[in-house]
Amino acid sequence: MEKEQFMHRLTELRMKKGVSARDMSLSLGQSAGYINNIENGVNLPSMSVFFYICEYLGITPKEFFDTDSPDPTKLNELLSAAKGLSSTQIETLISLAKEIKK
Repeated sequence: MEKEQFMHRLTELRMKKGVSARDMSLSLGQSAGYINNIENGVNLPSMSVFFYICEYLGITPKEFFDTDSPDPTKLNELLSAAKGLSSTQIETLISLAKEIKK
């Protein structure tokens, strides 16, 4: 993933969470403009801060880089809701998802 893609992905996921760059920065224990600087290409986070960013967003690092999933948090919510379903119920859910995707 290129730097520009990283910046856009972070912005996309932060906005889906419904938080400002300032609030996210402060929640991560960083300066008020930290996330804004990343989203504008001024800086990139260290690896440890990147992991905190993912944790804050409720996603894994793999999900951050998986741009085919525009809302990994909602996908995780769907997977959690599907746990405990029978095989028949899961097949029904899969069929429904395929039908919606058409």
